[in-house]
Amino acid sequence: MQTDIPLTRDLVLIGGGHTHALILRRWGMQPLPGVRLTLINPEPTAAYSGMLPGFVAGHYAREELQIDLVRLARFAGARLIFGRATGIDRADKHVQVPGRATIGYDVASIDIGISSTMPYMPGFADHAMPAKPLDAFADRWDTFAASRAASGGRAAIAVIGAGVAGVELALAMRHRLGARAEITVIEEGRALTLVGTGARRALLSHLKRAGIGLVENAPAESVEADGVWLADGRKIASDFTLGAAAARAQGWLGRTGLALEDGFVRVGPTLQSVTDPEIFAVGDIAHLDAAPRPKAGVFAVRQAPVLLHNLEVALTETGRMRRYHPQRDYLKLISTGFKGAVADKWGLPLDGAWLWRWKDRIDRKFMAKLRDLPPMTRPELPARIAAGVRGELQGGKPLCGGCGSKVGQADLREALAKLAPTARPDVLSGPGDDAAILAHGKGHQVITTDHLRAFTEDPWLFATIAAVHAMGDVWSMGARPQAALAQVILPRMSPRLQTRTLAEVMEAASRVFTAEGADIVGGHTSVGAELNLGFTVTGLAAQQPVPQSGARPGDWLILTKPLGTGVILAAEMARAAPGGVVTGALASMARPQGAAARLLAPQAHAMTDVTGFGLAGHLFPILDASGTGARLSLQHIPVLPGAMALSADGHHSTLLPANRAVMERMFAAEGPRSDLLFDPQTAGGLLAAVPSEVALDVVRQLHDIGETAAVIGEVVEGPPYVTVED
Repeated sequence: MQTDIPLTRDLVLIGGGHTHALILRRWGMQPLPGVRLTLINPEPTAAYSGMLPGFVAGHYAREELQIDLVRLARFAGARLIFGRATGIDRADKHVQVPGRATIGYDVASIDIGISSTMPYMPGFADHAMPAKPLDAFADRWDTFAASRAASGGRAAIAVIGAGVAGVELALAMRHRLGARAEITVIEEGRALTLVGTGARRALLSHLKRAGIGLVENAPAESVEADGVWLADGRKIASDFTLGAAAARAQGWLGRTGLALEDGFVRVGPTLQSVTDPEIFAVGDIAHLDAAPRPKAGVFAVRQAPVLLHNLEVALTETGRMRRYHPQRDYLKLISTGFKGAVADKWGLPLDGAWLWRWKDRIDRKFMAKLRDLPPMTRPELPARIAAGVRGELQGGKPLCGGCGSKVGQADLREALAKLAPTARPDVLSGPGDDAAILAHGKGHQVITTDHLRAFTEDPWLFATIAAVHAMGDVWSMGARPQAALAQVILPRMSPRLQTRTLAEVMEAASRVFTAEGADIVGGHTSVGAELNLGFTVTGLAAQQPVPQSGARPGDWLILTKPLGTGVILAAEMARAAPGGVVTGALASMARPQGAAARLLAPQAHAMTDVTGFGLAGHLFPILDASGTGARLSLQHIPVLPGAMALSADGHHSTLLPANRAVMERMFAAEGPRSDLLFDPQTAGGLLAAVPSEVALDVVRQLHDIGETAAVIGEVVEGPPYVTVED
């Protein structure tokens, strides 16, 4: 039997820049055993700078320039932490990310890009948009351009900075808006000083041909809502002011103790910080001491193989570091708004549509490298296997995490049916309820337990969701969480990594339970094949807990969270879910339901939480216990963004077939939206039967506290049967 290789080193990539994106791809092709790879980035995607001008001009759709870090992280087996690093404690070797536990590292690399904001210029922060970070600018520009196109109105645009970036973006804006735009490019000195004579002449000609004004030797002094004031007293009218002149590093780097040059991390030829050999820096945030170069994506791309080799040397403590040798000159292909480009290298005056086609091929090839990842493969089964093995493997589909990995409802019911009835007088409920109800003085105590397989590599986020999930049964009975015991199974790793991981898990869980007034009072840890986490939770109810048996004909059914976590997690495992869709699902799962439960419980005749058996599977216990039927309105059931499209593409959780067994008691049209009724939910919402006369007011109150609650149907007279209407 092959021995699992324990994790012994933490490699942390800070920032999802182009170099780090390429590292993720290369790591997925050939990972280094024993290393836990982590990427920290505030967003699930990163914009590719090479295609940004084409997007601004309208040649590319927004999604075409997005590097999907979620898919790359899944391919690399990396944990992706959504957050912005704000510090590095080099003594304790921790990266600080607000709102969560610190992240330990043994080796770290920084690729966080730069900003073109101008905080020293009055009014810039309130009335201008920096060209970098790219994602924020792309979104702001897209909204502005679309609004101008819809209204047909004119637009005055000012671009501060007449370098390559400012001129290229000004030409792109002109192409997108056409004659409706009056564009002025402002430069404090001479325009386009960093390109050759031929390229400069060609670009100035394009500006003139496009009718774009160029103001040189006139520094911008301040920005107002309707324009830019220059140092010479002139005012340039502007409805959209773009800053493209600055290159600023994030201020927190100054607190790390690393040697900096104008705020950028000074690195040697091996890309290691000149201060700390266990910290690397690449891309625009790095300053090459031996060979300073301008901020350009071509250097970031060519740093990737050198960085990967040197990271592996640092992590294995074997081999020799490679030196990075940046090219002295490089080809710059500068787009000119329409599908044309100017080339700048060796002073050649090259200009034309063929250069755009060349640039387009280069950019698309780069993006294809990060999108067209090798398919996931599973080891071949032995030639001789027991009957039924292939069926259990469900065509090779990997076992889903979260609630997609639980036992099917029918199998569970059959097993529980063999349990003896409760004998103790202080045990007030039997097997099958959301939680056990115990007599507790003049009130009641409820107790429940839940356990999840990891579906994300981030222990802190996983623990947050697992804690929310575990309290669902307590909330659904109208009780207040009281105490919790943790059961943690860690994958095999060194004691140092165990300590780091367990600290993340317990801090995250403690935050969630403490916010609900509950204490973590102990638990148990063990080592296994993968991360698993569960909690046993007790809760107190001064009044009778909300039962499942109280639904009455005429009650309206309220659901507090959208459906779709199962299909999204299943698609993410297959690297098919867009990063933004995944982050939306994770955010929904991490949202506690205590406040929602406290609004619903006083009004609800019956209530449950929607988890592994799906909406339909959790509705039927209410109907069975209450002796009623239900009618659901499919179009009113909230669904997570992206879930419908993934369901339509054929993605689903491994638990979906078992959950669909209740279809024999339903009338519903087949289809991808109907499939979401059986989609297993992790940390799903509450489902409550509420008197119709108060239901809308309750929903309004739920909206006021941030819940996406909706009335999805009603309880009707008749046998336990569900009719689903479109």
